[in-house]
Amino acid sequence: MKVCLFNDSFPPLIDGVVNTVVNYAMVIQKKYGDVLVATPKYPGVTDNYPFEVLRYPSINTVRMVGYRTGNPFDAAAMRRMSDFAPDILHSHCPMASLFMARELRNLTGAPIILTYHTKFDIDIKRALKIGSLSDAAIRAVVENIAAADEVWAVNEGAGENLKSLGFEGEIRIMPNGVEFPQGAAPDADIVAVRAEYSVPSDRPVFLFVGRMMWYKGQKIIIDGLRDIKAAGKRFSMLFVGDGSDLEAIKKYAADAGLAEECIFPGAIRDREKLRAIYSLADMFLLPSVFDNNPIVVKEAAACGTASVLVRGSSSAEGVTDGENGILIGEDADSMAAALMRICDGDSEAGEKRLSRRLGDAAMHELYVSWEDRIDVAVARYREVIEMKNRGELEPRRAKLDRAITALSEIQNGLDKVRDFFTGTGQIF
Repeated sequence: MKVCLFNDSFPPLIDGVVNTVVNYAMVIQKKYGDVLVATPKYPGVTDNYPFEVLRYPSINTVRMVGYRTGNPFDAAAMRRMSDFAPDILHSHCPMASLFMARELRNLTGAPIILTYHTKFDIDIKRALKIGSLSDAAIRAVVENIAAADEVWAVNEGAGENLKSLGFEGEIRIMPNGVEFPQGAAPDADIVAVRAEYSVPSDRPVFLFVGRMMWYKGQKIIIDGLRDIKAAGKRFSMLFVGDGSDLEAIKKYAADAGLAEECIFPGAIRDREKLRAIYSLADMFLLPSVFDNNPIVVKEAAACGTASVLVRGSSSAEGVTDGENGILIGEDADSMAAALMRICDGDSEAGEKRLSRRLGDAAMHELYVSWEDRIDVAVARYREVIEMKNRGELEPRRAKLDRAITALSEIQNGLDKVRDFFTGTGQIF
């Protein structure tokens, strides 16, 4: 099986969707066939993976959307992907990556699967401040998604969000997994990260991992921490990650009187080190309604660390308050109450620490490996390919189809000219 994976971001960027694409590529290349990952070019990046990474030209839009934007109609990239002769195309982004997949489908006939990971409408509204522009952009993306042969969502909440934006097709739920083994990191690794970041051992440790952008809920975390500090509680808080709001978040924490308690290690690309940080923490904090089935919650659970999540959010699917996590309202008072609950529950003599009890339950109830998840995904790949071969896939029509078809025809023509002159060169 030959699989083309598409995403608008890839290392050196770090986020849940990047993690997903890397793991899909690693597992498929190891167990099922050949993988080509198509993603925008980043300056100075050298890829060293057991699968091919095709970097195509991009422009810098990091300040606007958090990552670079690639040219999905680059002729050289399209020629390489066409030569790869994929059996299936899997896009993990409904924007430029999906346009690229649509053109490649026209050239190769391979069916497209689109996985809906995040509430992209929030990113669009943040980037395009004018309501009429953002509404039009959202409609265009939904129409782009409708052109895929099959649409997956990472959980029920993600699927409901997509339908609320106007998508009317069928959605298959295909959850994410975790690459970490089940269980805490080795003690020596935990001791090492505690020493590196000067984390005291006599107080609870709270953790956030993700993009340092306000919509991830950092303000709720900091305000809640400020309140429990005022109540006399001692703690440490690690904010792991990078993003356009990092400096503003640091300043907000300092202004809240939390300069000593809050630690900002930046983005951590060493996965074993990150596993040790998850294992060091007593609770993982993610008061965000933006995320759909966030991998960081499952990574924390794999290491025996439960999460504080917003009740009713997509992030909280599968989490039961007081059993394998803590559920709160989307506000600082609820966060403060949850943190007080942890601090008090972990100090009760003669009773198993609350955070450990929740963490053990999270580890056993929320953990699923990436390999298990991707085994299911590949089985579905095969079914979709068979449906295509039997002529059972309905043609997917959407706006810009004619333009994409025209580009594909031009690309085919250029390839024929290239092949002719290549052959002529060999003759002479």
